[in-house]
Amino acid sequence: MTAVKIPAGSATLNGELIMPPDATGIVLFAHGSGSSRFSPRNTYVANVLQQNGIATLLFDLLTRAEDQDYDARFDIGLLTERLLAATRWLQNNPATKSLKYGYFGASTGAAAALQAAAAMGDAIAAVVSRGGRPDLAGKSALSQVIAPTLLIVGNEDYGVIELNEQAYAVLKCEKKLALIAGATHLFEEPGTLEQAAKYAADWFSGYLS
Repeated sequence: MTAVKIPAGSATLNGELIMPPDATGIVLFAHGSGSSRFSPRNTYVANVLQQNGIATLLFDLLTRAEDQDYDARFDIGLLTERLLAATRWLQNNPATKSLKYGYFGASTGAAAALQAAAAMGDAIAAVVSRGGRPDLAGKSALSQVIAPTLLIVGNEDYGVIELNEQAYAVLKCEKKLALIAGATHLFEEPGTLEQAAKYAADWFSGYLS
């Protein structure tokens, strides 16, 4: 694991870069509101991706001061800018610039991942949303995403399922909506996070190899 510092405008974001041997792709994690690079759920998914030979970048989208501001946590535009800054940083890093890139977004981070994917075009090879709010990306961005996109939702995450279905209908890219049986919003039920991680690993392995 390499601790990294990512410049993003006037801010500097802390991150953790893990590169398995012979990785052909890397996934940037965009966490949800009130979470950080230490999110146990994202860390678990990242470990599964690493076991599948995929590099990962877990980083804080907000500085510590910004994270105290409730509005900043839901500022999708700001979160998207931070994700784009991290992507550009990887593109300029000799160790990662030749890799294929994917985005994994949870909660509000999913909206940032999709907005960033729309902005980056074919530079992003795949997107996965877990328990996400892809609807917050907006119809304009959703319709511009060309990266194959997987939306993972718990089948007991009522309300969020419908929002994912609405976003799914707007997406024009290759896409899939996967419902995890017995899972609520945080995938805390036994075995549900493992299922979600396997879906994500399979999706990324197919497009980042």
